[in-house]
Amino acid sequence: MNRITRKELKTDPFASEVQHTLEYVTGHRSQVVRYGSIIAGVAVLVGAWYFYSQHQHTLRQDKLAEVSRISDASVGPADSAFTLSYPTEQAKDQALVKALTELVQYSGTNEGTVGQYMLAAHAADKGNAKEAERRLRDVVDNGKGPYVSLAAVQLARIYGSENRIADARALLQPIIDKPTVFVSKEEAELMLAKIIGPASPDEARRILTRLSGNQRPTISQLASAELGELRQK
Repeated sequence: MNRITRKELKTDPFASEVQHTLEYVTGHRSQVVRYGSIIAGVAVLVGAWYFYSQHQHTLRQDKLAEVSRISDASVGPADSAFTLSYPTEQAKDQALVKALTELVQYSGTNEGTVGQYMLAAHAADKGNAKEAERRLRDVVDNGKGPYVSLAAVQLARIYGSENRIADARALLQPIIDKPTVFVSKEEAELMLAKIIGPASPDEARRILTRLSGNQRPTISQLASAELGELRQK
């Protein structure tokens, strides 16, 4: 290999940069040591945060698995020692609410969002509309993941029943513009047409007429049925 002369070294940009760096380190050793320690400290913190995040994720997944086990549990005598059961429906219900409440503490995560959505559904099943609405609103405002779109649709349904048409539209339009894995554009449009039908029948009719020709049989059938109801009003 040909030897590189000192003159050639000075004309090599990379080598020149290395030389300048070495000269800086030599002249500013104390500063380099100090800032190097800071960088090393940051690296330790990043590593610690990663492992903490992984640990928290595992905890959330365990809580979600517990919710699933309780939901699937039987009521009455256990089928076997390996299956979960509760003596009464009330006992099962209390255990489920407790597990969901613990899951909701992980606010701003996918698992916490699922917990809040399920508590909203539970409140609705119990006839507590106000609590259901409050929890759905929290999912929409603070939730994460595709369950947010489900909450938006359910909340829009509630607003529609309260004649809050503008509020319902504000919830559905973002889904129409950007569908999710849980709610398609067509499904959001169907809900919007149903809600605005009494106040804006012409707009609802245009939406439903277009959807009645959709290639998805379920969408086209629902749209045609809704269109028939709208014509009768």
